[in-house]
Amino acid sequence: MNTHHPIAIVGAGLGGLTLARVLHLNAIEATVFDLEADRHARTQGGMLDIHTHNGQIALRAAGLYDGFRSLVHSGGEATRVLDKHAAVHWEEPDDGTGDRPEVDRGQLRDLLLDSLPETTVRWGSKVTAARPLADGRHEIVFADGTVHTTDLLIGADGAWSRIRPLVSDARPAYTGISFIETNLLDAAAHHPDSLAVVGGGALFALQENKGFFAHHQTDGSLHIYTALRADENWLDAIEFTDTEAAKAAVLAQFADWDDSLTALLATSDTALVPRKINALPIGHRWERVPGVTLLGDAAHVMSPFAGEGANLAMLDGAELGEALAAHEGDTEKGLATYEEALFRRSEEKAQESADGLELCFSDNPIDQFIDIFSAAPTDSD
Repeated sequence: MNTHHPIAIVGAGLGGLTLARVLHLNAIEATVFDLEADRHARTQGGMLDIHTHNGQIALRAAGLYDGFRSLVHSGGEATRVLDKHAAVHWEEPDDGTGDRPEVDRGQLRDLLLDSLPETTVRWGSKVTAARPLADGRHEIVFADGTVHTTDLLIGADGAWSRIRPLVSDARPAYTGISFIETNLLDAAAHHPDSLAVVGGGALFALQENKGFFAHHQTDGSLHIYTALRADENWLDAIEFTDTEAAKAAVLAQFADWDDSLTALLATSDTALVPRKINALPIGHRWERVPGVTLLGDAAHVMSPFAGEGANLAMLDGAELGEALAAHEGDTEKGLATYEEALFRRSEEKAQESADGLELCFSDNPIDQFIDIFSAAPTDSD
């Protein structure tokens, strides 16, 4: 059956849901399609620091700022910077006055989902193709064979967006950095030494083009990324279905690192998840295409080394929703207004992200890293 939707949002991540929420507040109907079977189909990743200049603005626009504040992880802004010998070079407690409060990504997504009518998100809706029709409308084809049409199609479907090809030929490229994601569960009971190394918030252990990034989660677990510069095919050569063999292969790259750091991977309670870090070209943009636009990683996927991905996605969603509401009856003007601001800010943050990657993965990044943490914040930070 072919069903028509005035606005179709592909992707129920933070950006797509923020857009749906702002539209809902403005009495504008939208439908969100997501490939997951339901909201609980998979875990949503680790902690997010939500910035005053973008993520928090988006949550205020969505009318969810107070709900967000109730989710803030007390102590989550604590930071430690270590070298490969586990020597502490910088340590700062969370005094509760910072502008980058930490929240659990899954809890933030739940806040957004719960703010929408239950029928807004259509779960189990995997998009396989999309094509333009007449008058700016688009057709969306789903894996189950159903076909829907829409007046406005919005790609909020991440790095490998099915919607992006409608406006751009660009594809994410490997940045040279590979991650291995792991977790230590109930760290206080089962991994007290690792908890002592990580502390109450975030750990950055960096040296010689590699390192460990860890975060103390609200559920008491430690969420860890082991990271290094590597050939694009390096992860492909590791058999991750054999967890112990995979651990050995990765840890061989950290043979001279302190045991307290390598234990963050060696004692993982969960399977190792390989992740290649990809990014779209800095300054990615497209010509205005009637009836379609992008937000979040679909528009500007970048490496995580500026901490901006989720924040930008939510601000994209909020500003797109506000632009459509302000120009109701002239969708193209609303889209043009939104994209002008989107391109400007995403280029700036993509450059920051690329610069952050080069800083983190250098021979001796610690002094520069500490300079960033110790710098006094400004209004634009």
